[in-house]
Amino acid sequence: MKSIDKIKLQSASSIREAMIAIDDGAMKIAIVVDSENRLVGILTDGDIRRGLIDGMTLSSSIESIIQTNPIVCYVNDSKEDILAKSLGKKIYHMPVLDAQLKVIGIEDIDSLLEPKARINKVVLMVGGLGSRLRPLTEDTPKPMLKVGNKPILETIINNFKQYGFKDIILSVNYKADVVIEYFGNGAKFGVNIEYVHEDKRMGTAGALSLMRGKFDEPFFVMNGDLLTNVNFEHFLNFHKNSNSIATMAVREYEYQVPFGVINQDEGIITSIVEKPMQRFYVNAGIYILNPEVINMIEDDTFYDMPTLFDDLIKSNKAPISFPVHEYWLDIGQMNELKQAREEYATVFEEHP
Repeated sequence: MKSIDKIKLQSASSIREAMIAIDDGAMKIAIVVDSENRLVGILTDGDIRRGLIDGMTLSSSIESIIQTNPIVCYVNDSKEDILAKSLGKKIYHMPVLDAQLKVIGIEDIDSLLEPKARINKVVLMVGGLGSRLRPLTEDTPKPMLKVGNKPILETIINNFKQYGFKDIILSVNYKADVVIEYFGNGAKFGVNIEYVHEDKRMGTAGALSLMRGKFDEPFFVMNGDLLTNVNFEHFLNFHKNSNSIATMAVREYEYQVPFGVINQDEGIITSIVEKPMQRFYVNAGIYILNPEVINMIEDDTFYDMPTLFDDLIKSNKAPISFPVHEYWLDIGQMNELKQAREEYATVFEEHP
């Protein structure tokens, strides 16, 4: 519940005063009360626009455009009760009344819909050189290149946050100061960020040796140059339900052979398949590891994630795969960056 001090108006208030209140409150709504602080109604920026279109001026009273029968909630209503009232009605804020029908605050419906904060940490590997994207990466690390008017890394962090994963570790190396200056401790992005500095290139798994003792629960590891809307909650549940020590996200990859493929047996042609489609599962660059996996990684050693999974297989640890069917794009080259910029609004517009 938020305070209404900045957005409280009287029926005699002017449209100019209402616009100032709505702007200052940053909630696109104002609450109109009487002299006893009882609710008279609400006013939105849409109400003001319609009033101005109908010929009202900035000095006009708001009395005629107040919504006098808004949906409200009460101080003892549960979260479920409040969400039920807002369901399907496109309500984003709801006045909160006490037993005397006085307004004591305003409920932000979006905040009620936020997922429960999860204790599983997220490690993002953001120290790569981005050589194939030069000259763009000469002064900017690849995860900080903008797609959709924000760095790739910001979209990744936002996507984890929407599923309740807010404890982020950024493994940095190349142009680390650019990343740190932008994200800081993560507070302004609604997450907690700490940094691990690679003094040298350590690979996507080797850097985890610098994080011993940081994990008590399964944790994510993800490359910092990926755009995906994979459901991270489902991914974690899949990992836990499979009792896996390590899970790799995999993506189906199709490749059409541009020639007729000859099948033969001891020189005798048995069939000809014209331009067949080959399908493979490839590493999608997103992983969930149990904390004990770090014990397999030597200190001060370059060690890539595929090598780690190979070693797990050889040790009969049976890592598993999680198929990714959602949007996924590895931004490694100019054409992929161009594709990401073209597709971003369609895929991620709903996740600011």
